[in-house]
Amino acid sequence: MLVLITYDVSVLTKAGQRRLRNIAKTCLDYGMRVQNSVFECEVTPDQYVMLKAELLNIYNAEEDSLRFYMLGSKGRQKVEHLGTKATPDPLRDALIL
Repeated sequence: MLVLITYDVSVLTKAGQRRLRNIAKTCLDYGMRVQNSVFECEVTPDQYVMLKAELLNIYNAEEDSLRFYMLGSKGRQKVEHLGTKATPDPLRDALIL
């Protein structure tokens, strides 16, 4: 299923800057960055549970926010991208690693 994750982290302190880096690193383990604080993650239901738990352990509920948009198994078909920086689709596009 496709999950869109967005976040806003307070970076006024060193701890906030660390949380921001850790949230981004965790999201990269499961998906691709499509904008600065936006990730598209193609995950199984079990992976989603693990991803969400990891992010909830990192963020500070009093200073930060996390949003999860469940786009489902046909979510890629609902995405329309315009403009620069098109993100490759790992399920359709060939990736050279």
